[in-house]
Amino acid sequence: MEPVLCSIADAARMLGIGRTKAYELIEEGALATVSIGARRLVKVDSIKRLAGSGTMPDAA
Repeated sequence: MEPVLCSIADAARMLGIGRTKAYELIEEGALATVSIGARRLVKVDSIKRLAGSGTMPDAA
């Protein structure tokens, strides 16, 4: 079974970006997250959607 959630650090690694840029993408809504307890996890399908779009939003 393929994971549906991953840590922000793992999401950044998968996308080849830094954690700061990953947090920017979360704030922009380009990466979807869920909170479970104190943890904030990224939805893997939002990583795939962003990577498949061919472009990354510019940093604000």
